[in-house]
Amino acid sequence: MKRFLLILFLIFSIFVFSEIKIGVLLPLTGGISAFGDWTKKGIELAYSQKSTVLGEKITLVYADTRSEKTEAANAMARLIDKEKVVAVIGEIASSNSIAAAEIAEARKVPQVAVTSTNPLVTQGKKFVSRVCFIDPLQGTALAEFAGKTLKAKKVAILVDIEQDYSVGLTNYFKERFEKKYKGQILEVRYKSGDQEFSAQLAQALAFNSDVIMFTGYYNEIALAAQQARAMGYKGYFIAGDGADAPELIKIGGQAVEGLYFTTHYVPEAAKTKIAKDFVEAFKKKYNTLPAMNAALGYDAYMLIVNAIERAKSKDPVKINEAIRSTKGFQGVSGNIDIDENGNAVKDVIIVQVKGGKFTYVTTIGPEDLK
Repeated sequence: MKRFLLILFLIFSIFVFSEIKIGVLLPLTGGISAFGDWTKKGIELAYSQKSTVLGEKITLVYADTRSEKTEAANAMARLIDKEKVVAVIGEIASSNSIAAAEIAEARKVPQVAVTSTNPLVTQGKKFVSRVCFIDPLQGTALAEFAGKTLKAKKVAILVDIEQDYSVGLTNYFKERFEKKYKGQILEVRYKSGDQEFSAQLAQALAFNSDVIMFTGYYNEIALAAQQARAMGYKGYFIAGDGADAPELIKIGGQAVEGLYFTTHYVPEAAKTKIAKDFVEAFKKKYNTLPAMNAALGYDAYMLIVNAIERAKSKDPVKINEAIRSTKGFQGVSGNIDIDENGNAVKDVIIVQVKGGKFTYVTTIGPEDLK
């Protein structure tokens, strides 16, 4: 009898205490912590809706990168070596994801980046994928919008030279804008964390820019926009998805009114049932509309869980094979196909700051950019 009870206890213990760990690598502090916070909200909502897989409890293990490359790599190592996670969501910034990817690749544990758009994130990697579009598509879409819609002839670009994302996005924009629209471009540089942009903006004004483009992140974009307006600039502002955080408006105020930027998601564009349900659930849980990072964080979590289900295994290698074979995954940010390089094939959305809110303008598909 005692032996029978012991066996029952062991079976019960295995069922109750077994778990599948998924790592979450985010900038929860530091310069882009707002992105990390929004992503965490999306992941937490997804987790509340689906917290088990293969009959086992999912445990989320968070690691703060502090918005730094070195810490991103260190945190990835801790998640894999110490916490024994089977997959990792993150990071946000391309530079941080690239640093972390070296560890994930060496350990053969799948990493799914959230909004890291630089091609180098997945280039040459077998265990790194993403749920966002990539910069060649985003930069080309911005060039099309600037040249075709805004009729721009001269564009001054503020480039954050410390961010692979910013440098890459700038180059892809230039390639399309100069070649197709014969436009002129002035590049001026700054570094992450800078708060004074008057010297760069003076060059932009002297260049007679009809568009000032920002290829960095929301904090510096907001500050630079304020200073540009204070210096008398009346033209257009455009930016990449690094602008997409509500903090852009909180910091920039009236100065960012009218700014256009590319993004992966906007609540107004929610058409499918899953997308509409996500908006309602997010509003109910957080009393606000979801930002881009929240939607992509949600999708990254659900895509990994879906891959675990299809793999029918906790083996990271098998999970990675399932991630890389993802086709027609219905995400809240749109349908996701993961190509042979680990990149998501998706539309680019253009949004404008209008009336102190992010307002949907148009959608540009990959087929529009050939």
